[in-house]
Amino acid sequence: MEALLSIFIFLISYLFIMLEKVNRALVALTGGVLMLITGIYDWNDAFYSFIDWHTITLLFSMMLLVSITQRTGFFEYIAFKMAENVRGEPVRLFITISCLTAVSSALLDNVTSVLLFVPVLLNITRMLSLPAFPYLLGVIFSCNIGGTATLIGDPPNIMIGQAVEHFTFLSFIIHLGPVVILIFAVNLALMLFLFRSRFQSANRMDINWENLSEGYNLKKTPLLYKSMTILCLTITGFLLHPVLHVDLTTIAVSGALLLLLLSDKDLDTEEIFREVEWLTLFFFMGLFILVGGLETTGVIDEIAKGIIWLTEGDLPKTAIMILWVSGIASGLVDNIPFVAAMIPVIREFQDFGMLNLDPLWWSLALGACLGGNGTLLGASANVVVAGIAASKGEGISFMKFLKYGFSVVILSLFISTIYIIFRYLIPFSGSLTRAYF
Repeated sequence: MEALLSIFIFLISYLFIMLEKVNRALVALTGGVLMLITGIYDWNDAFYSFIDWHTITLLFSMMLLVSITQRTGFFEYIAFKMAENVRGEPVRLFITISCLTAVSSALLDNVTSVLLFVPVLLNITRMLSLPAFPYLLGVIFSCNIGGTATLIGDPPNIMIGQAVEHFTFLSFIIHLGPVVILIFAVNLALMLFLFRSRFQSANRMDINWENLSEGYNLKKTPLLYKSMTILCLTITGFLLHPVLHVDLTTIAVSGALLLLLLSDKDLDTEEIFREVEWLTLFFFMGLFILVGGLETTGVIDEIAKGIIWLTEGDLPKTAIMILWVSGIASGLVDNIPFVAAMIPVIREFQDFGMLNLDPLWWSLALGACLGGNGTLLGASANVVVAGIAASKGEGISFMKFLKYGFSVVILSLFISTIYIIFRYLIPFSGSLTRAYF
């Protein structure tokens, strides 16, 4: 009974989020409270088990860092230089911002990447009078695809890396890097084709860049050097995460607090806190506890176990099934709880005689990370971009995103299927228990 009730509340909440008639943060929180009222779980479960405070705190800290840095004119300056470098040409700008986002998401986590790039991007599109939607879409897709390539690029990869002892930072690059590059290139070509009319109709080659540059100068104050130093140190800490063995959230919190302390005399701290995207943070909290209802009633776990029953423990079937189920499911719910439910299930496959589980882990990583492009709720980065864009008057519709996101996910999963078959399944089709790395 509780399982059916949790599914009903989740589906109704999801419907209202899709319709966008009520603020999505209110809808998600209301759905979570309804599960509390009906006794599906209690407040202890909601606060201590379901809400991923690491993600919330990481987002909050990066929002503070970006908010303070933005006051120095740094993002506007970078936006101008990037636009000037491509001479305002829409296609070149799209390719440049997509490549930078993909690389950044592979080296940093994807949420941090969009927090850094989206303010810059919105400044560029406003400066050049370009439609923001194609570029925001390009950033989201590139971010989720690029983050798939490394251990720290996307939360599901971090979880899988912690679950499998012999997976290192280099393992993810070697095994996922080649297919990610291919998928990124195909996705880039697809986006350029779909938005060709918008790009062709926007010609910005006649802009007087010398006159325009006067409004986009850096404010060379002590705050600029403080914020840039702390921001660079924070990013360096992210890059050195595998060496330092310090949690990414701890690094982000330390950077935010240090910059707040150093800038206390230059800025009003209360005003900085007011500029945080609180609606985005509360939406995440609501979404976490909403999905937590599906977890606690065993709905997600039953879906995962159903894969075993359908594939009868056959390695090729199981790998492809995990890829597609995780890809589709990660578009409907946040990929973090789904991966958390799948990790113990994959470990159980050893009881079926599968000693070579690596193809299953790579299938899960590809499906969970790439599937995040399916809907506006599929990945943390999507929600963050939508929140920032909405605050700047560039809201992204759920259904409009779905129109493009679904196509990208299906294409990505199709390419991943071919890759998994030829790299992992055919070479070992005769031996399911053969050791592999």
